[in-house]
Amino acid sequence: MLVNYSSSEDEESDGGRKRRRSGDEAEEAACSKRGKPGTRNDQTGDLKKQPSRTNESGTTCQGSPHILPVPTSILEMFQEDSVEQAYSHSSRHGGRIRSFRHERGNWATYVYLPYLAESDFEELADRLISAAGAHGISLTRMADFHISLSQTVVLRHHWIEPFVLSLKEALAPFSRFLCVADRLNVYANQEKTRTFLGLEVTLGQDELVHLVGAVDKTLEAFRLATFYQDPSFHVSLAWCVGDYKERLEGLCAQLQGIVHDSEDGGELTRLWAEDIRCKSGNKVFSFQLH
Repeated sequence: MLVNYSSSEDEESDGGRKRRRSGDEAEEAACSKRGKPGTRNDQTGDLKKQPSRTNESGTTCQGSPHILPVPTSILEMFQEDSVEQAYSHSSRHGGRIRSFRHERGNWATYVYLPYLAESDFEELADRLISAAGAHGISLTRMADFHISLSQTVVLRHHWIEPFVLSLKEALAPFSRFLCVADRLNVYANQEKTRTFLGLEVTLGQDELVHLVGAVDKTLEAFRLATFYQDPSFHVSLAWCVGDYKERLEGLCAQLQGIVHDSEDGGELTRLWAEDIRCKSGNKVFSFQLH
């Protein structure tokens, strides 16, 4: 009996139409495996390329419509403008405004004498804030308490290590001493964008002046701004946005009475200077006094 083989052409069957793979279909499958997808023209039997597409990154691509473009958020995540906006938005910092423009690689740096306040001192600050609020001045308590020994300056990241080493050497000769800050005073920053209520130092000023002289030498070596000519050393208690210096000064006599009433033998306003600290960005360096 002879066997009848079907040809390479399409043929009909009871279940419907079935085909053997033609040469063009084999070529189409091979093209797909090579990463060059094509489509078959039903009328001519020829293969044709899919049209090119351009994604959001500007790259021309061919083939599958399922390739997703790179999200805009990824393309823009390292742009300088977005970093600047994140740091400059005053609403994210309680309304505070930067005194200098943020740039990548710049670290805001300052030197200070820390005051590790106990709950009684915080309660004193809260009483003063409440009294000022009764006169329409809304103050915010400081996140931490300290006496500044420098202005806030800008350090490049690669300067931090040599700056800290220079500061350590400059502060090495100094010994511990006692400060007393018990006189209420009002301060404002140079731009008049923030006002501070603080306790001015009445004992330990000479030692602080000598410390500032040592810190200034390091600042000068790095060509940075030194401290103020006639500094008023103080512990800031609270602050507000705007220039409220005159209004708070008018309340000082009343607020000073709250300080005197709160003191327990003067202990609240005593500060032992045992270490000097330098904060640069999110890094804090401590220098122990002997």
